[in-house]
Order: sequence, then structure tokens, then C-alpha cells
Amino acid sequence: MGLITAPFELSNPRDAKIPPIRVDALVDTGAMTLCLPAPVAEALALEELERREVTLADGGRHLVPYVGPVKVGFGKRGCFTGAFVLGQRVLVGAIPLEDMDLVINPATRQVTVNPASPDIPSTIVMRASAFFSPAISTDPPLR
Repeated sequence: MGLITAPFELSNPRDAKIPPIRVDALVDTGAMTLCLPAPVAEALALEELERREVTLADGGRHLVPYVGPVKVGFGKRGCFTGAFVLGQRVLVGAIPLEDMDLVINPATRQVTVNPASPDIPSTIVMRASAFFSPAISTDPPLR
């Protein structure tokens, strides 16, 4: 399919005085999370929460900073996530894409909102009442 890039806006939801950063990010559905180059994480003044081990595509394992929270925006959609600090450009993986209900059109190599839910992000979740006793649930019993 080739490389896919798309415009995203990144911001620090803990500090509204820090201006958002608009980036042309690499979109990779084979990656799971958000990755930021160190200068972007520093410009957003993102707090290092911990260090985590990551495995790169070449199989190499590295301990890298995990920062957050980060607000990721695409058009009128957004999500909150953490990010790994590594690489030379912003990389958006499957989790933030799913959270914002974005899809990739392989023919045009463009990121768009899901055409099945153009007005508001949609997702599939487990029915919460499955975890609660029927005595405290207001939902009808599961069959």
C-alpha cells in the first residue's frame, strides 16, 4: 500500500497555554500506539510517566520514555492517549485511529472518518451489564 501520511493536531490537555502542534504524521496500522520525536514531546511539555520497553520492526528492543497525556485531533475528531518518545517523525498507530473511528482508504492512501459513522465516532464495546449482578442491573437479563 505504501506510506500513508495525514494531518493531525497534537496538544497537551493539561496546559491550554501551550499551543497545539499540527503535523503531517505517518499512519501505520501495523503499529499500535502514538510515537513522537523528542522535539515534539518537549514542545508540548509532556510529562514522562515512565519508561517502557518497545520492540521495533527490526526486532530490536529498547527502553524509551512514555509520556502523556496527549490529545490527538483529526478534523473534528479527537482522542486522548499516551505516547512513546522515539523516531524522527510522528507515527499514529491503530489504537488512536480506532479511538477516533478513522479508516484508511487503500486505493487513495488517505485517512478519513469512517463512512459508516460520518458525524460521530462509533465503536463496538462489550455490554457493561454482563459484569454486574442482575440484582443491581437495570438492563433486562442476558439470555
